[in-house]
Amino acid sequence: MLEHRLVFGYYPEIVNNPGDEIERLKNLTESYLYKDVLQWENIQKPEKLEKLLTALALQMGNEVSYNELSQWVGIDNFTVEKYIRLLEQSFIIFRLDSFNRNLRNEIKKGKKIYFYDNGIRNAILNNFNPLNLRDDVAKLWENFLISERMKTNSYHLKNFKTYFWRTHAQQEIDFLEEADGKISAYEFKWNERKKAKIPKNFSETYNPEIEKIVTKDNFHEFVINR
Repeated sequence: MLEHRLVFGYYPEIVNNPGDEIERLKNLTESYLYKDVLQWENIQKPEKLEKLLTALALQMGNEVSYNELSQWVGIDNFTVEKYIRLLEQSFIIFRLDSFNRNLRNEIKKGKKIYFYDNGIRNAILNNFNPLNLRDDVAKLWENFLISERMKTNSYHLKNFKTYFWRTHAQQEIDFLEEADGKISAYEFKWNERKKAKIPKNFSETYNPEIEKIVTKDNFHEFVINR
């Protein structure tokens, strides 16, 4: 069911009603995002929040700039931050900040935004195409792994700090966890024919306790936090 989960997500209502995923996701998105959340904060211009959600869905897994988002949506930076904070509090999206400590060319203040559920993200874009007809499979894979890992960590009360890592020279690591001074580094690959490795300068500088490439063959271990 992996490919199904990447497209339709893990909401119980979706999992328990096979064959009716699209209609239920649309209803869930409209009732949860565009009614409950809007009413909660008494937002007067819902079309701006909808446009922001679309922008975040399109940029999922990429570094985001609040300034660029404000220009694209047509609201000021303060309102962008307010809406993103609201969406975080509603458990629709979450942020990863960039990790930096020692290396000179590390990205210092970067941030990425992910969705807690792939199905909600795809419903926002109204894109339920199968994986063989999509150009965002790597993004869906990354979002799925990080969101499910964080849900597992929360369930088991594991208080990890989470990050991504990138340098100005385009070296990067998809996901980092830090606890008790120990770092674990994970790189995600859907296409196993593409080579992947943890950058040497990161390993030499931070000496991570775990370095792992997560693929379709071993993702269960990562998701259930072993």
